[in-house]
This record gives sequence, structure tokens and C-alpha cells, in this order.
Amino acid sequence: MSSQSYDVIVIGGGAVGENVADRTAQGGLTTVVVESDLVGGECSYWACMPSKVLLRSGAALAAARRVPGAAEAVTGTVDVRAALKQRDSIASNWKDDGQAKWLDSAGIALVRGHARLTGIKEVTVTQADGAVTVLTATHAVVISTGSAALLPDIPGLTDIDPWTSRDATSAQQIPPRLAVIGGGVVAAEMAAAYASLGSAVTVIARSPLLGGQEPFAGELVTAALIENGVTVLVGPSTTEAHREGGAVTLTLDDGSTVTAEKVLVAIGRTPRTQDLGLNTVGLNGGDWLAVDDTLLVQGDSPTLAGDWLYATGDVNHRALLTHQGKYQARAAGDAIVTRAAGTPVDNAPWGAHVATADHAAVPQVIFTDPEVASVGLTAASAVKAGYRIRILDYDLANLGGAAVLAVGYVGKARAIVDLDREVLLGVTFVGQDVAELLHSATVAIVGEVPINRLWHAVPSYPTLSEVWLRLLEAYGRPGFTENDGRKN
Repeated sequence: MSSQSYDVIVIGGGAVGENVADRTAQGGLTTVVVESDLVGGECSYWACMPSKVLLRSGAALAAARRVPGAAEAVTGTVDVRAALKQRDSIASNWKDDGQAKWLDSAGIALVRGHARLTGIKEVTVTQADGAVTVLTATHAVVISTGSAALLPDIPGLTDIDPWTSRDATSAQQIPPRLAVIGGGVVAAEMAAAYASLGSAVTVIARSPLLGGQEPFAGELVTAALIENGVTVLVGPSTTEAHREGGAVTLTLDDGSTVTAEKVLVAIGRTPRTQDLGLNTVGLNGGDWLAVDDTLLVQGDSPTLAGDWLYATGDVNHRALLTHQGKYQARAAGDAIVTRAAGTPVDNAPWGAHVATADHAAVPQVIFTDPEVASVGLTAASAVKAGYRIRILDYDLANLGGAAVLAVGYVGKARAIVDLDREVLLGVTFVGQDVAELLHSATVAIVGEVPINRLWHAVPSYPTLSEVWLRLLEAYGRPGFTENDGRKN
């Protein structure tokens, strides 16, 4: 057994843990990352990056077919071998040499193995060869272990060796038939990807797809999936699974069955907090970790006193998105450095050491075709929160920029206005190439830019950004009445 001491210990070397470590190291604190798998984590090898590559070939091909001149030049379907080769390259062939090298270049130590809390500011790491290293932290321990796919308790499911998101994004063969259980982001994206790669895909969802978004987002994505040959079953639940030879049969509660070579389960996530030694600090293994806005873990145990245990990323269940986890990581890292220096922490809303945006300004892109890009509150969540709102809708097909992008462009935009403050609470775009519109909406919401000032942010023509002008026109120009347009 060996022992080492650092100012900061980060458990989990994914994108979030790397960013915490980077901030504390830049702040002059000695920092070590403990990782039991690949440095770079879920996003680099099994989520954000490989999944978007799998989607990109089909989306690019579909976009070309919507442009006269380009459409006539398209003579084939997606080259599956080339698409998978590009996916493998983006995932660094599931080797983390480059990521580990970056840690070293940033002055961050790396210890490989399984970490467990064994006391206040103490982490014991068991390596693959059985060697044990005890790490102690002078200032902080940060848990950045992320989340894993949740598997439902369906009879026979574990016997059929179901896919999770990891399997779907790293598969080396495209199954002839793929059944997808779930209706969220992973389900929709992987259904789109595998349909473009040649699978006959069936989605089984208990409720309409993309339920957390504005209803029209799920409706447009569902329609596109069906148009691309995907069977979408909304309402039934899977009650049983069994395999006969190379095929799996799923029995649904309406008496019907679905047969496929592979079954992807995409119903949600569970925190990677099992076997972390959380009981040593009065917490329960397997639970999400509650945190304050500086990402300090909350709890009644006296062992948590002293501002030393943090949780960033998926594991705290605030916003299960890589970019939001990295945002938290920077806030937490800077808070750790500030507390170590004994200087005041800026924990006011939108302060330097807090993750205020987690509450009502979270941007998200769903890379289906059409794309879904949203930030802030939906109409339903805004009403539930007690805001007095106005909904502004616009058909993106009416934009000159949309006509240039594609024949028969299909898309919609929605903005939610807080009538009392006349600022935006939420924006949703659905359509081809809308992802790059999202940051402008995020800036407007986070900055609480008054509607009157937005009139002076002139969108370029002909681009999709013209939608901002059309939404403002729907709201009404200052100095004009809503009824007749004449100046007051």
C-alpha cells in the first residue's frame, strides 16, 4: 500500500472531471484524477462524439437530397463502412493515450483504478493488479463519476443481452432489425442513426417522443422518423423479452410483438455512485448527489462539514448534459481555489462560483433530422413556475434562408416571453441546421435582454437567423399598437 497527498482529488476522468482538475491546477493547487476506465469518459467514447458521427452521414445525405442540383448528384446510400470508420476515429479507437497525455501536460496527476471514499478527504484506490493507493486531499474531493444507462425490470431482458447507449454507439455491425425501448433523446437519435445506416428500426415508447420538449418537437421528429422508415409505437410497454436463435421477440402489453436482432434500452440514466464509499460520509450509494450552486454536496452528516466534498456533472442530476457538466466543473474548480485561498466565494446568482444556469437556462441540441434546439423553459414549465407568458410561434419554412437550404423545408420556432419583465424565458427551434441558432437564444435568456433591445440585433439575410425578426414582429414593435400597426 502506498500513500500520496494532493490539494484536490477528482474521482472520474471524463470531460467534467478533466475540467474541474484543469481549473484547480490552473489555480495553483496540486490535483490528481482517479479514473477506472478511459480518460475522457462517456462523452468522448460512447456518447456525444461517436453518436453525432453516426448521425452525421445520414443527415448530410438527406440535406443534399433536399437541394436541387446536389440531389441529382447523389446516387447511393450511406457507406456504412466509411461511417463506422469515421466513428472509430472520433472515438480514438477507444484508446485514451491522447487524453492521458493532456492531463500530464496540464500538470495533473493520474491514478488508474477504482476509487472509494474511506474518510474525510481520503480516497482509497484499488488498481487492476490489486495494488492499493491511499490518497489524501488538503482541500477538496470532487465526485465526477457520471451516470449509466438504466435497465428496467422486464422479465427476460437481461437474458437477451440488450444494448445500452454504449453498445449502440460503439457497435461494429449494423443489425438488420433494431428495437428501441424508450422515447427520449438517446432513443430518438439512435433510431435516426440506425435507420440511416440500414437497420429496420422499431421504437417502443410509452408516451410521445421527446416528452420534455415543446410538444411540436416530438411531433416533427416522430413524423420524420416514420418518413424514413422507422416504426414508432407510442403507448404500449414491453412486458417480456426472449431470444430464439439470432432473433429477440419483445411482447408488449397490448398483445403485439416486435422481433429484432438487437434491442436498445434507452429509458433513462442512473448515477454511478455505487461502491464509492459514500456511507463513510453519511450518504447512500446508488443515490444522486444533491449539491448547492457551488456544487458542494449537501447532507446532514457532520463529516460533510468544512466545504470539502463536491459533485459535478450527471452525478448531481441537475442537468445531464456534457456542456452543462463542464460549466459546473469550472464553477466548482474556481470555488475550490477561492476557498483554499481563504477569500470570499461569489455565490450570488450568476456569480463566478455558481452554476445558476442549471435552473432555467440549459441549452440542448437533439441531433435528429430535423434537429431540435432548445434553451430555458417550455410553455408548460413556465406556466407551472407561475410566470405570466406569451407564446410566439413561427413556421421556419417561410424564411428566405430556409428556402435556400432545402426544398420543402420543415421546421418551427417558439419563444416564450415573460410579460411582466418583457424578456425571454425559453426558445425552441426545430428544423434542419437549427443547432447553430441556439447560442443566440441562450445569450438572450441568460443576459435577460429586453425585447425592445432585441429589435436592434439585426439578423443577416437570407439566413435562418431571420427567425428572430419574425418572432419579434409576432410580439409587436415598440411604439405600435398590436391591432393596426400605426404608431401610437
